[in-house]
Amino acid sequence: MKPPDTGLPDYEARRLLQLVTGLDAAGVGLLEQFGTDQETRFRELVERRLAGEPLQYIEGSVQFGPVQLKVDSRVLIPRPETEVLWERAVEALGEADANTVIVDLGTGSGALALALKHAFPAARVYATDIDPDALAVARDNLEDKGVTVLAGDLFGALPFGMRGNIDLLVANPPYVADGDELPAEVGDFEPPVALFAGPDGDEVMARLSEQAFHWVKPGGWVFVEIGETQAERALALFRDFRCDVHEDLAGRPRILAAYRPTTSCIEGSR
Repeated sequence: MKPPDTGLPDYEARRLLQLVTGLDAAGVGLLEQFGTDQETRFRELVERRLAGEPLQYIEGSVQFGPVQLKVDSRVLIPRPETEVLWERAVEALGEADANTVIVDLGTGSGALALALKHAFPAARVYATDIDPDALAVARDNLEDKGVTVLAGDLFGALPFGMRGNIDLLVANPPYVADGDELPAEVGDFEPPVALFAGPDGDEVMARLSEQAFHWVKPGGWVFVEIGETQAERALALFRDFRCDVHEDLAGRPRILAAYRPTTSCIEGSR
C-alpha cells in the first residue's frame, strides 16, 4: 500500500501506518486498504506529527544501540551522539565482572544504563535521576533488566560506600545555555529540565566535575556528552583526569573521555 498523501515524508507515513495497523514494514507494503477506525487513528497521528511532535514520542519507543526503550515527553529522545558515547565507553572499559560498578548519572529514559548492561551483563549497573517523571520512565525501562534505579541529584543519589569504587561513570547532562533557541521539535516538546543548564550551559557539568574524581576509582573512566562549543571548558573542569574529546558522527567535539590515573601524580588534561 502506498502511504496516503499526508504532507509527511513517505518513511514517516509508513511508520505511522505500522503503528496503526500493527503490521511490519513488509505487511504495510502488501496492505490494500484499512478500516475506518484505523484511518481515523492514522489521520490523528499525522496531525500530531505535522504539529511538530517527534515521531519517537508518537510511536512511544526508540532504538538505542542494541536495546529498545519506551519514551515519551517526560524524557529526552536518545540521539546518535549518545550512542557514540556508549560505544566509546564500552571500548574503554573493555570487560566487566560481578565486581564492576557502572553508573549512569541523570539517566533520563535509561538508554545508557540499559545499553551498558547489555554490553556488560555481569556488571553492577546503577541509574540515577532527580526528576520524578524521568525516574518513572527509567524504572519502566530498567528495573526488570537488572539495573538499579536511584533517585537524587547527581552523586547524592549514590550510596556513600560507592565512593572511590566506580569503574565507569557516564552522563548525558543538560548542556544548553538558558535562553538559547532550539528547533521547535525539541524546544516545544522535550523536557526543559533535561536541556538547559544555566547561563553558559555548563552548570551541571561543573557540579559533576567537582566530585567525579573522588567517586571514580584509579584506573576508572568518566564519559560525558557535551555541547559542541564546550570542549575547552570540559577539559578545564576535568583537569585532574587524563582527557580526550571525541567527535560525534557529524565530526563535532561532543564526547569527553576522562581517565583517572592509577598513580598519585596527576599529569592533568592532555
